[in-house]
Amino acid sequence: MRARVSWTLVLAAFLAFPSFQRERVEEMGFGEIFRIERMRVDPALTQALRSRWDTEASAFAFPWGHMIPSLEDVSQITGLGVYGRAVNGYTYPCYHDLAERLLDLPVERRSSLVPRVALQESLGLYEAGKNAGESEDEYLARLARVSRRELASEPGPQADLDLRRFLVLFLGRLLFATRGDAVHCRFLPLLDDLGEVGGYAWGVAFLAHQFDGLSASERQTSTSGFYPFLQVWAYLHLPALRRGDLTRLGLVPIARLWDSHRDTRHLVDQLERLQEVIYSYPYLDVVWQPYLGEGDEGQPWLAQARPYFGRSVWLHALNLVLPLNLFLTQRSLGLRQSVVEFSIRDRFRRPGRSFRGLHDMTDWRERAREQIENWEQKGKGVDVTGEIASLRALLQSAVQDREAAQRQTAELRSEQERVRGTEAGGASSSRSTGGSPSLLEARLTGAVLRAEEAQRHLEERERDLELAHEHAMELQSERDRFRGEVQTTRSERDQLRIRAEAVEAQVAEMARELVTLRVQRPPGDQEEVTRLRAELLAQQTLARGLQQIVTDIGRSRSRSRSGASVSRATGASVGQYLAGSSSRQTNEEEERHRQGEGSAHDGRGGGEMLPPPDRREGSGESGGGQ
Repeated sequence: MRARVSWTLVLAAFLAFPSFQRERVEEMGFGEIFRIERMRVDPALTQALRSRWDTEASAFAFPWGHMIPSLEDVSQITGLGVYGRAVNGYTYPCYHDLAERLLDLPVERRSSLVPRVALQESLGLYEAGKNAGESEDEYLARLARVSRRELASEPGPQADLDLRRFLVLFLGRLLFATRGDAVHCRFLPLLDDLGEVGGYAWGVAFLAHQFDGLSASERQTSTSGFYPFLQVWAYLHLPALRRGDLTRLGLVPIARLWDSHRDTRHLVDQLERLQEVIYSYPYLDVVWQPYLGEGDEGQPWLAQARPYFGRSVWLHALNLVLPLNLFLTQRSLGLRQSVVEFSIRDRFRRPGRSFRGLHDMTDWRERAREQIENWEQKGKGVDVTGEIASLRALLQSAVQDREAAQRQTAELRSEQERVRGTEAGGASSSRSTGGSPSLLEARLTGAVLRAEEAQRHLEERERDLELAHEHAMELQSERDRFRGEVQTTRSERDQLRIRAEAVEAQVAEMARELVTLRVQRPPGDQEEVTRLRAELLAQQTLARGLQQIVTDIGRSRSRSRSGASVSRATGASVGQYLAGSSSRQTNEEEERHRQGEGSAHDGRGGGEMLPPPDRREGSGESGGGQ
C-alpha cells in the first residue's frame, strides 16, 4: 500500500496549493496527471509483466513477439509531455548544500536523500496517518485542509520554496519513486530555475525510469513509479487478461477511464494464473494500436508530441540513458511484426544500477552527448528495407509451415480412412490402442479438424504476408523513384544556377563596357551605346528569371512529394521563358532599328545627347535630343 499512500500524499499537497501555484504546476506539464482518479494497485499484473521483460531488448518478450511501452503510450495514458529538452544535467556526490539552499531542509553529508518525514512536515502533511473509519475521500480532504494552513498563499520566495518541496516529493515519491523511505534529490538541480522546469521532456524520463524498474530483480514485488501506467497499458493492449474495468468514458488522459479489477485470490495464485493466461494468450486478441480512433482535441500535450511518435530514440533521465527499440514492435506502427535482431555493441555504457551519482560529479550532457543529439533529432523511423527482408523471411517460414500442415493433415486423413476401413471389415484395433475403433475414429476426426483449421489459419497468414510484402515493395519502389526524381530535379536546378551565374557575369561585363563607352565615347557611337544598353536590359531580365526559376524549384521540392512533375513543369517554363525572352529581344532590336532610321531621315542622327550619368541603365529612354 506504500504506492497508494504516496499518491494520496502528493495529490493532497497539490489540492492544498492556491490557484496560482496549481497553474504553475499545469504549465510545467504535470497538471494532467493529477486529474487521474486514484486506482487500485495490481501487484500481480506488474509481476506478471516484469517476468516477461527482456533487459537486453528493453521490451516485453511475449509468445507472439516483442511489445514496448512507447512515448505515445506515455502521452495518451498519463498526459505527461514527451517533447522538449532531454532531462539531463549534473549529478553530484552530495546534495547537502543544494538542498539547504533550494529546500531549506537537512540532508546528511555525503548523501543524496532528504528525509521523507521532514519533507512532508514542510508541506503540512505531518498528519499522514489514516484514522479508523475514515474514507479515502475524507482522508484526502483532511490532508489537503491541514496542508493548506502551511503553504504560502501569495507569490514570492516562500511560494517558490513550497513549490520546490512539492516537486521533490512528486518526482521522488510518485513519478520516479525508488525503494526505501527517503526521497532522492537527483532532480533537484533542474528545479533551481522554476521557469525552466516545464521545458524538459519529463514523460521521456518517466519511461526510462519504467524501463529501469522493470529490469530490476524479479524477486522485487513492490511497485515503484506511477503504477497506473503499466496497468492501463496492459488493459489497452491485452484486454483478454480482464484485469481492468472501463468505468468512465470521454475523459483524458486515458488512465482516467479505467479502474483495477478486484481479485480476492492470494497474490501467488493470481500471479500463476496470469502467467498461464499470458502464455496461452490468443495473439489475434492483442491490440497493437489502441489509439487509432483517438484524436487530440483538448489535449495540447498530445498534439505537440506527435512528431516524436513512431521513432526509435534514446530515453534520458540524468544517469539513465536507455534505448527505445521501437523497431522490435513494428505492428504497433501499422507494419508487420518482423523477426529482427538487434545489436548491443553500441549501447550506451552507463554505471551499474547501484550508482546514483554518489561517487563523482558527472555532467551527463557531456557524457551522453551523442544520445542527446539523437533525441534532439527525434531519433529515426523504422527502416522499410529491413522490413522487406523480415517480411521475406516470415513469408518463407509461413510457406514451410503451411506445407508441413498440409502433410500432417493428409497423414491424419489417411489414418482416419484406415480406421474406418478396419471398423467396417470387422477387425478390431482396440486391444492395441486401449479403446474402441469408434473412439479412435472420433479422436482422429477431431485431430483432422484441428489440423485443417491450423492449415486455413496458415494460409490466411501467408496471404497476409504476401500482401504486406507487396505493399512494402511498393513503398520501397516509390521511395527509390522519388529519390531518383529528386536527384534529377537537383541536377536541373544546379544547371540553371550555373547558367544564371554565367548570365550575371555577362551582365557585369556588359555594364563595365557601357561605363567605358560613356567615358570614352566619340560622337558617332551613340547607336552602339543604345544597342549595348538594350542587350544589358535583356540579360538582366534573363538573369532575374533564371534566379526565380531556381528559387521556385527549391520551393516546389519542399512542397511536393513528386519531383518528376516539378522537373517537367520547370523544364517547360524554362523553355517558354527563354523562347519568349529571345523573341522579345529580337522585336526590341527591330524597333530600335526603325526608330534610328526615322531619326536619320529627320536629320538628328549626329546631334543626339546621351542620358546624364546619374540616370539608371535599362530605364527604356531613347536618349534622343529634345
